[in-house]
Amino acid sequence: MTTEILIVFSIIALAAAFFVWGKIRSDIVALSTLVLLMLFGILTPQEGFSGFSNSVVIMMACLFIVGGGIFQTGLARMISVKILALAEKGNPKYFELKLFTLVVFVTGGIGGFISNTGTVALMLPIVISLTLEAKIDSRRFLMPMAFASSLGMLTLISTPPNLIINDALIEAGFEGLSFFSFLPIGVITLTLGVVLLWFLSKLLVDKDANKNSENSVKTLKELASEYSLAENLYRVRVRKDSPFANKTLIDLHITKDYNVSVLEIRRINSKRSFYKSVEVGGMADAKSTIRENDILYVFGKFKNVKKMVADNNLSLVNVQENEGGVSALSVSKAGGLEFSKLGIAEVVLMSTSKLINRTVKESKFRELYHINILGIQRRNEYILQDVKDEKMQAGDVLLVHGKWSDIDKLNKENANWVIVGQPMEKAAKIPLSHKAPVAAVIMVLMILAMVFEIVPTVTASILAAGAMILTGCFRNVESAYKNINWESIFLFAGMFPLAIAMNKTGASELIAKTIVSNMEIFGPAFVLAGVYLATSILTMFISNTATAVLFAPIGLQTALELGVSPYPFLFAVTVAASMCFASPFATPPNALVMSAGRYKFMDYIRVGLPLQIIVGIVMIFLLPLLFPF
Repeated sequence: MTTEILIVFSIIALAAAFFVWGKIRSDIVALSTLVLLMLFGILTPQEGFSGFSNSVVIMMACLFIVGGGIFQTGLARMISVKILALAEKGNPKYFELKLFTLVVFVTGGIGGFISNTGTVALMLPIVISLTLEAKIDSRRFLMPMAFASSLGMLTLISTPPNLIINDALIEAGFEGLSFFSFLPIGVITLTLGVVLLWFLSKLLVDKDANKNSENSVKTLKELASEYSLAENLYRVRVRKDSPFANKTLIDLHITKDYNVSVLEIRRINSKRSFYKSVEVGGMADAKSTIRENDILYVFGKFKNVKKMVADNNLSLVNVQENEGGVSALSVSKAGGLEFSKLGIAEVVLMSTSKLINRTVKESKFRELYHINILGIQRRNEYILQDVKDEKMQAGDVLLVHGKWSDIDKLNKENANWVIVGQPMEKAAKIPLSHKAPVAAVIMVLMILAMVFEIVPTVTASILAAGAMILTGCFRNVESAYKNINWESIFLFAGMFPLAIAMNKTGASELIAKTIVSNMEIFGPAFVLAGVYLATSILTMFISNTATAVLFAPIGLQTALELGVSPYPFLFAVTVAASMCFASPFATPPNALVMSAGRYKFMDYIRVGLPLQIIVGIVMIFLLPLLFPF
């Protein structure tokens, strides 16, 4: 054993120890491993940083964006509602088991036809949304979902190792594998996975999850309900001959004359070729001009709104009536207000605030900050009528309404008030529902491009990510970038060069030949077990693709030397390379869910290692039966 091989093994052992310890972030450990390999001269800087230009790493980053678009547009919630409906049928006692089984089989089924990395990226937002709807800890579902993408080895194209062993067989003059040669294996592993993961996943449940959720900030729906927005919010349509038409709000003196506030102006866009749509014109301010057929969202007492309607040739819009084909109820469930661009939040007045003992009208809050004050909570009392004439007191909680960006700017006035919660985080959670069909089309096109190999998978993911941004499935480019989990990206990019180091120094070949040569005297069944074990161990430290490339010729040559069929040996290589669950960086799907599930390295050991061992034992016995020696 050379010095270089000893150094590589020592670095691997050190990294594994820090991963298990869990006190240092996994991406920092991975980057430190990379630096050590370069400091000892095992890798050149070009080799060391090659992981950051690797197509798998780039694809992972793009798929995070695609998954974010699916979640942000509400498409994930729509799909999750359908899955929930299936799980809710029958005996409610088995609801969680049915839901778990559906998630695993759906993920495994999709993973049989597209890359498991792409499968997990698509399913990740759906499963998160699903668990939120069902009020179940997502930790129990995310890791099994990632494992299911690998367990669903149903077709030739399900994982790269499958294609690698197929090429090895053809090059050696043997008959290539058919598209569904892997189907028996995939059905067995997926079924076995469901049974084992149902019990093993109980180890992942966060006992403090419910406690944390109870202490969470109020939702927009809860705020709207608490301040009775629905009971005081009315929609008014501007008729053709109304005196409001073509006038600005400052000219009309609506608040002064009728003691009501115009919060939003929505305009029907009839310029579209095929349909009319509602344009949310943003928060109404003094210079906003009202046009014929505009819908005004008016906040105040019904008798005042009714008087304004009667005096100005307006009409009240029924709550069920559509606005340009979009029902008001479908636009928002929080009091009728649209929260994609505008929002609501609570502001607590400090004792040092310059607003103390001033009326809302005198404060000129709307003119200075472009924010409406809709109501005031004072101790246990809610002041919702004649708010403009109310004098504000220290400790008052103001319900404000305006653009999310303007609400966020209020944080700078720390001496006057404190914003309750995180406004921009709330804004990010409001789905852009009107973009859900666009996100669905992008997702389907990406899947088709991957299945039919129209373009390379990395290209398909880049195009899909770009399309999500360009078509407005995110509010801005920054929000798209925020969906990338950089810890997972750096973890995988940092560990990828380890494969280069092991191949370069001969460490990989040493492991493979040592295990295979020692098992050879016991017959083909023991050699098969040795090949499987060696492949499984090595995949914990380098990518499954790299492991398959290394072991495919070793497995083939071993079978030929023994004078037996190479098929069970090569199937052992691809199954062992794909069924690695005991490490977060063994496969991209394992890394993709690490942050979302708040998993530590030991979580993969506790759940993934038993699964990996049991699947391995079953496969060692079954492979010779499915593909005889």
